[in-house]
Amino acid sequence: MKSFWKLFLVSIMVLVLAACTDDDSVDEEAAEGDASDDQTETAAGGDLTIAIPSDAVSMDPHGSNDVPSEQVRDEIYEGLVTQDENFEIVPLLAEEWEEVDETTMEFTLKEGVVFHDGSEFNAEVVKANFDRLLDPAVASPRAFLLEMVENVNVVDDYTVQLELEYPYSPLLNNLSHGAGKLVSKDLIDADYENALSEAEEDMSVEEYYELREEGGDAHAEVANAIAGDVSTLIEQEPVGTNYMQFESRNPGENTVLTKYEDYRDGPATIDSVTYKVVSETGSRIAELETGSSDFILAVQSSNIDRVEGNDDVTLDRNESVSIDYIGFNVESEPLDDPLVRQAITHAFDKEAVLSGVYNDSGEPAVAPLAPGILGHSEDLEGLEYDPDRAQELLEEAGHGDGFDINLMVNDDNPERVDMAVFLQESLGDLNINVNVEQVEWGAYLDATANGEHDMFILGWSNSTGDPDNGIAPLFHSDNMGDTGNRSFFANDELDALLDEGAQVTDDDERQQIYEEAQQILVDEAPAIFVRHGENLNAYHNNVEGIYIDSYNIFDFREVTLNE
Repeated sequence: MKSFWKLFLVSIMVLVLAACTDDDSVDEEAAEGDASDDQTETAAGGDLTIAIPSDAVSMDPHGSNDVPSEQVRDEIYEGLVTQDENFEIVPLLAEEWEEVDETTMEFTLKEGVVFHDGSEFNAEVVKANFDRLLDPAVASPRAFLLEMVENVNVVDDYTVQLELEYPYSPLLNNLSHGAGKLVSKDLIDADYENALSEAEEDMSVEEYYELREEGGDAHAEVANAIAGDVSTLIEQEPVGTNYMQFESRNPGENTVLTKYEDYRDGPATIDSVTYKVVSETGSRIAELETGSSDFILAVQSSNIDRVEGNDDVTLDRNESVSIDYIGFNVESEPLDDPLVRQAITHAFDKEAVLSGVYNDSGEPAVAPLAPGILGHSEDLEGLEYDPDRAQELLEEAGHGDGFDINLMVNDDNPERVDMAVFLQESLGDLNINVNVEQVEWGAYLDATANGEHDMFILGWSNSTGDPDNGIAPLFHSDNMGDTGNRSFFANDELDALLDEGAQVTDDDERQQIYEEAQQILVDEAPAIFVRHGENLNAYHNNVEGIYIDSYNIFDFREVTLNE
């Protein structure tokens, strides 16, 4: 595994030095003990405002599986492990771990870690979080990442064992994902108590946990009854162990976090972070130019020249392991026919889209796995742009005269809207009438999860860096709906390969398995794989110390704002 991580070292540390004075004057003032103290106070801390295109959907780490939510939650919660700048798995709330056998992993936990609500982190907390993540009452769309965990055994206060149903190679990578982040057990208990009360279920939290342990119809009935109320308190007052803590939230407008003064490694330099929803790209850039926001996300490639031409701001570009794709709902006629899906794929000129829509940002994709990720292959041949072949396939499928379809896209992403219009025009040449429907982000996720679409445009960040997470969430039949398979694609051969790939530990074997899996996806065409993207963000030059990883997740603990 180490070898392929090193092939894709694309994370960067953005460190902008404030141009206030030279080093000699700073040292001289420090020696005299006068003005430098004032300057240090001016540089330290501050209130960082970030303009974001889409609001977080959920504050619950077991909630929605979307990047905008994770970009906020990542500052609040921590997991057992994380990844460093080289993509290596490193300790976080676990000090160390060892493989007891092929289906048992034991973790030694950090001592002295305290949640934002004052409660203690220990092995019972780990068990409570896994039990909650996998509880059908929670119905977490992220449960698939850790569903192989069959039992969580508390060995002692700071030792916990994860017993797996089967060997699972990406376990540590998946534990570094947001799904593996941990909520205060006190809050989990209070949340369940509230849900039981709202559902008028006459039982204590402890009794519910016992019922959940037993499983069966009795638990299923109660779980169904409380499902609508579970997570209410966690959404309102999320509690983790990380360097920022929740302060306030106005859905659709902003979310405010403040520094956690008792963080075990010392408090952050930044005082607060405000995520301000500014959906229109030009408005976000204007926020940066006027100083209303210090940092903006999703600059969009059409604005690269504008941002780079401003001497007061810095454009941050880093490649990602993501995939941008156009998905087909294969349960919707006539897209249930692979010939039709292949025809539409042949009619789509992705090179023209990369040039005209993405301004040559990113690179063309053939299949889901990006270069540098295990399973990627330069030898894989995709369905190339070929309008004549597209027409032949439509006639073979009995749709030579065309048809009407709906293409859904989130309204806060102008590049996706432009790509939708491009596809609409391309398919018009084949007498396929495409209705482009622009939908608000949260409603868009719900609609595509419920199958209320023919086609859709999305991206997938592969936020564990493992090939399993690059394909299985999007196309394994177990993951239909909000988990990620919004194509509602089911293929027994693909499922078998993905199941095998997750259990095999040899990299060469896994490489071959994921190459075969991607060939099936090319042939069956449940999606048009457009490009492996590039993260484009920008910050004002008075911002110092932002760390941005290749998953487009941020670390603000050393951020300062200089006047």
